[in-house]
Amino acid sequence: MTPATFTRGYLDGLDAETFDLDAYLAQFDPRLLGTPEGRQVLTRLDPLLFALVYVRHHLRDSEGQITFGDAHLDWCRAARGWVRPVAAPSEQRDAYIAPRNMGKSTWWFLILPLWAAAHGHVKFAAAFASSAGQAETHLGSFKREIDTNELLRADFADLCSPARRPSGTNVADTQSMFVSKAGFVFAARGIDSSNLGMKVGEQRPDLLLCDDIEPDESSYSADQASKRRTTLIDSILPLNVYARVVISGTVTMPGSIVHQLTKHARGVETADWISEEGFRAHYTPPIVQRDDGTERSVWPAKWPLAYLKSIEHTRSFAKNMSNDPMGADGDLWTPDDFRYPGDEGPDPITHMMLSIDPAVTAKKGSDYTGLAVVSWSARHRRCTVHAAWGLKVQPGPLLRDRVLAILDEFPEIGLILIEINQGGDTWKAILHGMPVKVKTVQQTENKFTRAEGVLNHYQRGRVIHARRLVDLEQQMCAFPKAPNDDMVDATGSAIRRFIPNKERPVSKASTASYL
Repeated sequence: MTPATFTRGYLDGLDAETFDLDAYLAQFDPRLLGTPEGRQVLTRLDPLLFALVYVRHHLRDSEGQITFGDAHLDWCRAARGWVRPVAAPSEQRDAYIAPRNMGKSTWWFLILPLWAAAHGHVKFAAAFASSAGQAETHLGSFKREIDTNELLRADFADLCSPARRPSGTNVADTQSMFVSKAGFVFAARGIDSSNLGMKVGEQRPDLLLCDDIEPDESSYSADQASKRRTTLIDSILPLNVYARVVISGTVTMPGSIVHQLTKHARGVETADWISEEGFRAHYTPPIVQRDDGTERSVWPAKWPLAYLKSIEHTRSFAKNMSNDPMGADGDLWTPDDFRYPGDEGPDPITHMMLSIDPAVTAKKGSDYTGLAVVSWSARHRRCTVHAAWGLKVQPGPLLRDRVLAILDEFPEIGLILIEINQGGDTWKAILHGMPVKVKTVQQTENKFTRAEGVLNHYQRGRVIHARRLVDLEQQMCAFPKAPNDDMVDATGSAIRRFIPNKERPVSKASTASYL
């Protein structure tokens, strides 16, 4: 690979498997790297080279080796966009979700702001974390670097020296704010601090960094997540609508801010606020599938694929590596309650239904409409859950079209079961003229009691999932404390229809009577 070819490949997006550190460094003239002017010119547009030249000690592992994962290269490419001025409000708002211990804080709170500050791409960085102490720790790391890094101090002396008043005192060099002689400002706050109107003189933040702004699941709730999202939208983002905004983190619980961003990045579901505020979300999985279908690690030098595969089945892997939380505080289901088809393959289908738990409206404050496809096997005397969705869609033609699409995808469906505790006439009108039977059900037991009965069927082996149904299983494991329970209700209604409280003798006649 020639240096020119390598440069184009790097800009186009090399990953951890194809990146060659020696080839990358070979494209730079060592004589230029040996002078302050040369280093300044070469690193101005290249945060990766800046990291290798000035803060290489932060990149080494315990054995002194420097390696990269996919996300590190992605983040460097993304930060290059800071070189260009922001032309429109909300133009540069991004969220980066990656496995825990990927080095998010090191890159987003230290290396990349340091590169941007050194070259004047950013004038005022405001950094937010879950607590003030956490944010101040990040600023402390930044200040230690500019205080002790001899090469950095030699090449960027004004950045590394505090601004002083005519009296000789520092303008700001505290735990929560630093103002450099070069005019760069770095402020650190807890996300729930009072932030409205933050500025130094006439200068407002042009880089807003939000790293791990949510606490652990044990001290967090859906209500707190909602309030924190409000703080982000109403207090942090208005500090400067032209600022570059970066949210980085790992999911802490189902329904959290970062979990919603993860779903958006994976194309599963987009919360209204994400699209309204103009965020782009970027998700880095721990195990990457190559084009030929084989797998590799996202950071082979740190996490060999064999290691990742050995822990792939654990809840810790799902939550901390895949950003796929199962909900630690639910009262009923646990991940061990879910079973899947064995070597014998899927159960033969005797009957299949589409169950709908509707929301009356699709307003922001309303619930989702839950849909679940569930079948019954007379041979195995158990249900299989094939699919489940939670949709925020107006009751009307769009929902009808989705139902018809599901019927096309699962031609074995012979019944639509819909709960009509609310808006019964509305739903009958929407689902008129369906190609299969439509039956309604009114629930008389409360949600928790119904869910307990369904869990009993799961634990007795009467229910399996056709494959891992991520969103449904997350919702079940967090029930009843998850923000939504629409898929739990829709799935449970179908299972209760196929397996009544008092089981009937299984025969062609009796299984038909379930419908």
